[in-house]
Amino acid sequence: MSENFEQTVRTRQVFYIPGYDPIHPRRYRELYRKEGSEQARISDYQIGLKPKKTKGNYGWCVTSHIDGADVDTQVEVLVWSDIVRISMSNSILATYRQLVQTAWVYIASGALWRLMQLRKGPVIAALYPVGMLLLQLLVAIASGLLIYKAVTFLWAPPWFKGMAGALGVVVGWYVLKWFKKKDGKFFAYYLMHDYAFGAATRGAYPPELETRIDAFGDEIARALTSDVDEVLVVGHSSGAHLAVSILADLIRAGRVPRNGPALGFLTLGQVVPMVSFLRDAHRLRADLRYLSLRDELCWVDVTAPGDGCAFALCDPVAVSGVAPKGKRWPLVFSAAFTQSLSPARWRALRWRFFRLHFQYLCAFDMPKDYDYFQITAGPHSLSERYAGRPASRSRVVKPVNKFTSTAP
Repeated sequence: MSENFEQTVRTRQVFYIPGYDPIHPRRYRELYRKEGSEQARISDYQIGLKPKKTKGNYGWCVTSHIDGADVDTQVEVLVWSDIVRISMSNSILATYRQLVQTAWVYIASGALWRLMQLRKGPVIAALYPVGMLLLQLLVAIASGLLIYKAVTFLWAPPWFKGMAGALGVVVGWYVLKWFKKKDGKFFAYYLMHDYAFGAATRGAYPPELETRIDAFGDEIARALTSDVDEVLVVGHSSGAHLAVSILADLIRAGRVPRNGPALGFLTLGQVVPMVSFLRDAHRLRADLRYLSLRDELCWVDVTAPGDGCAFALCDPVAVSGVAPKGKRWPLVFSAAFTQSLSPARWRALRWRFFRLHFQYLCAFDMPKDYDYFQITAGPHSLSERYAGRPASRSRVVKPVNKFTSTAP
């Protein structure tokens, strides 16, 4: 953090853009309340939540006393979970059709092999639903065959074999239905829908998402004309690349006033290459290139090698092959889970892959210079907090993407 300890932020507006998540945004409020309280206890500051008083987006108010300064923050969640839920409403057969289509998009284009050159963790996470769904299909087929063989073992006239075969099909189908019902434990359908969402359009934003991006931009633009000291946009997981496009649109349109609040952009656990490496992601690649040059904002990208679901320390602009001359952003560094979590805490979390993907929003019991609650509720802007902070030396900046076109 910068050595400037003078308070410059007294009021802040935070916009949190979640990833591909179908649940109600109250989950994020409860996570913020619980983990913020724990981080305040560990780091010896005060933080509290109050209900949001204004209408509009779901959110909450935060009052904090950090480094001897009082700060008021309003957090709003920019919700697209309704679009996610619609995309997840496919039947069992439709999901298996998605499996074939998504695998074809990534394999035939060569994107899968190039992604593996970056980080194997998120690629394994992408292959997991394919393997798990195929395993579930094999179990269903084996169950049906077992029933058929058991029924026809002693007595099997032709007409009875037909009935036994039908019974086997019914049993196999119910096995598949059981797996889908229990997907809260397996996450196979959820992850399949996630990767299929971007692959269905080969990286282009579907019309309903473009409409939502425009609406989110209007909300942020209004905050940028208010009297708060900082507007902070936080994009988590898939929400990171949505935020890239939202902010690029706002700056292009001249909707970021030079004399307005400081504009901070924080991306956490980003999976940008999963989309930017696809053939038709022209818009996203153009937005990445454009945003990386702008001085209207400060863009900080935080990941961690311990998060197997993110492209850890991969500069999303550079690896996508669109880094321009004079590139300024993002500042890429690690949340360093293995150093900022105690050995006991790390042992408890290291195999909980989905939980680790949300660790950026949680408390650290041995915090270093990344503290989500000081960033979102503290007395310094994002640019001040990380002024002079060097990027991680182990970051990946080699351009790997085959598709680098920024125009359709």
